[in-house]
Amino acid sequence: MALRAGGRHTALRALHELALEGDAPGGHTISHDRLRAAAIEIAAGLMSLGLERGQTVAILAGTRAEWTVFDLAVMCAGGVLTPIYHTSSAPECAYQLEHSQARIVLCESADDCAKVRSVAGRVPSLEHILILEGQAPGATPLREAIASGAQAVSEEQVRRRAGEVQADDLASIVYTSGTTGRPKGCELTHRNMVATVAMYRQRLELEQGEAVIYMFLPLAHVLARVASLVAVDVGGTLVFWSGDTHKLVEELALARPTHFVAVPRVYEKIRASVLDRVEERGRPAKLLFGWAQEVGRRAAASSRVNPAQGPLSRLRLAIARRMGLAAVQELFGGRLQLALVGAAPCEARLLEFFDACGVLVLEGYGMTESCAAATLNTIDRPRFGTAGSALPGTAVKIAQDGEVLLAGPNVFAGYHRNPQATEQTMLDGWLATGDLGLLTPEGNLVLTGRKKELIVTSSGKNIGPSEIENGLRESRWISEAVVYGDRKPYLVAMLTLDADELPALRRRLGVEELELPALAGDERVQKLLWEDVAHNNERFARIEQVKRFGVLPHELSLQAGELTPTMKVRRTVVYERYASFFAQLYEQAEQPDGEVR
Repeated sequence: MALRAGGRHTALRALHELALEGDAPGGHTISHDRLRAAAIEIAAGLMSLGLERGQTVAILAGTRAEWTVFDLAVMCAGGVLTPIYHTSSAPECAYQLEHSQARIVLCESADDCAKVRSVAGRVPSLEHILILEGQAPGATPLREAIASGAQAVSEEQVRRRAGEVQADDLASIVYTSGTTGRPKGCELTHRNMVATVAMYRQRLELEQGEAVIYMFLPLAHVLARVASLVAVDVGGTLVFWSGDTHKLVEELALARPTHFVAVPRVYEKIRASVLDRVEERGRPAKLLFGWAQEVGRRAAASSRVNPAQGPLSRLRLAIARRMGLAAVQELFGGRLQLALVGAAPCEARLLEFFDACGVLVLEGYGMTESCAAATLNTIDRPRFGTAGSALPGTAVKIAQDGEVLLAGPNVFAGYHRNPQATEQTMLDGWLATGDLGLLTPEGNLVLTGRKKELIVTSSGKNIGPSEIENGLRESRWISEAVVYGDRKPYLVAMLTLDADELPALRRRLGVEELELPALAGDERVQKLLWEDVAHNNERFARIEQVKRFGVLPHELSLQAGELTPTMKVRRTVVYERYASFFAQLYEQAEQPDGEVR
């Protein structure tokens, strides 16, 4: 990747305190010129610590402006960056540091340094621990490394090192989040990175300097990282969140992005918030919002066929905006051009909801092994319910068994120190994704499940649980749904209540005194949830319908290893940990359909 000249236009704006020098003392912005200078300064610091071309540097930090600066600095120094999720446990850190053979690690805080120090004896390659904020025993403040670099390594030496980097040199080793088994290190080259940025830039029709992206997803995830590199490449602006999940919607409006990248659950939360407000205003407001949605849906569909709308259509749309659509747009800051959703399949109805409100959300598909790129819907002809068509320069095909295969300059070099896994994944030049899908006549990809997650019922029926679970999570009250039924006569599901929606749920049922554990077992809650389960069942064949469900008295936890850092359910962990929970659903006395308890 090359750092482009962007002048004094803001490259990074932080809603958190900067640990590095910005454009002004105590300021919260870093211009493109300052970003270039800071990356070179840090690269010099890394080189002064003895970092050679092709050696690994790790980063253990949350999503913040300095993460992106450090990413670019490692590239300038010819190093290979290994991102570690900020939520990783000490053993997880030890594995990735040792396996990637990291020589240097940058930690965000003293707590992160302590985590690394506790396992440093298991990482013989590790020579230096740097700390971004404050101080910690055995760690060197990043500012001190920068100062040492300024004395020992010239800017010309950094530029010479950067110029030696070849397209097929490794840029990063990114470890999969591991829904099953131990994470594997995906080797991404500079060619992969450059090609992916170009693909997204072309498909999204981005012009120089126009993009403003609000960043809150973990930068250790390749989708967020690619989004940051796209913004830098076009001379745009990245606005980094404060780190407070409770301020997400508030900060999104404050950031006023032109582009937004998130996972499905975030959009589900925003929609639930909108519908909650409408519900509280009573039936007339609900009817008006429903009318406005229908007007917005028709307007969005017709504008893609004929952008020139008649005066009556424009008047209806203007009224619909006043009836609630504009309020949804304002949640995103009021100037959003489009949003992206990835990392997991997204329900068409969710995307259609936002489209009717004037917020275009494009679904795409990719994986760590393809540098987060493969397919993406187009702006002028989005096909909701699909992951879009192949990005420019890539190819997608479906194997005889239904597995999605990918090829292109974005496809990784292989798994780090794991040639056997690489051979099993790369088949005659095609990346075997492990995902099942089909291609529409228009060439759009429809994902139908994961090969390893197929449920085979006792009658021999193969069922992909993900689409059923996605539909269940559309319920306002459900945060997670895990479908179960391998070698069983019918499907059951584990549900968890959305903690953010508990106040509204209590008001709905008139049970203000009940906490989550009590609510999970309350018959009124069970009845309310069954309405949503039954509604979801209508979309599926009888054998694919959930016949029974149970509600956990708590949410699934990232800290307990039940969710990945990108909030995907670790299915194997959940099945094993809650085996008795699922068993009890089958042990209960038979109930007629529609009376699931």
